[in-house]
Amino acid sequence: MVMLLSSYTQNMIEAGCDEAGRGALAGPVFAAAVIFHNTFTHPYLNDSKKLTAKLRYELRYIIEKEAMAYAVASVDHHTIDQINILNASFLAMHQALDQLHVKPGMILVDGNRFLQYENIPHKCIIRGDGIYLSIAAASILAKTYRDDYMIKIHREFPQYNWSENKGYATADHRKAVYTHGESPWHRKSFHLSGQLKIKFE
Repeated sequence: MVMLLSSYTQNMIEAGCDEAGRGALAGPVFAAAVIFHNTFTHPYLNDSKKLTAKLRYELRYIIEKEAMAYAVASVDHHTIDQINILNASFLAMHQALDQLHVKPGMILVDGNRFLQYENIPHKCIIRGDGIYLSIAAASILAKTYRDDYMIKIHREFPQYNWSENKGYATADHRKAVYTHGESPWHRKSFHLSGQLKIKFE
């Protein structure tokens, strides 16, 4: 088992950032920011996509207990349609950073793009959620909080099976949209109905 790295710098307070739901067809995009003490380690903390749901929720409890600071934010599907999903992801990360009660000296971001936040330097790291503990923790918080949200709105529209697919473009989700039409929670800018008409007719 490879232990993730505790920090990118030697003596700066670092906030790891990541998002969840960027590729979904419905619902908001969530983002989280996490700051750990530079002595924090955990053998199972890793990219949320590599973990079981059970372990993600167990680790969420540990993250929230052990973090120096953490925050979770979301941007709704209406805003995604207005400003596009990339800018909505940046906005969600900025909102999470806004909520931190500890100001970081460096921001570590999963991926290859980020919009400058205040005057704080940042480092974009491709697959960073599998390299740095703080980014992995942010990926877990963003993922679990978004999953909770999708399970909640699933009760209103169970025909889309969001409790299982979490709004992503699985075959059953796409077929449900073709059968029932788009819900008020679907992202209109993704032009899903037109795509499905071509696919299923």
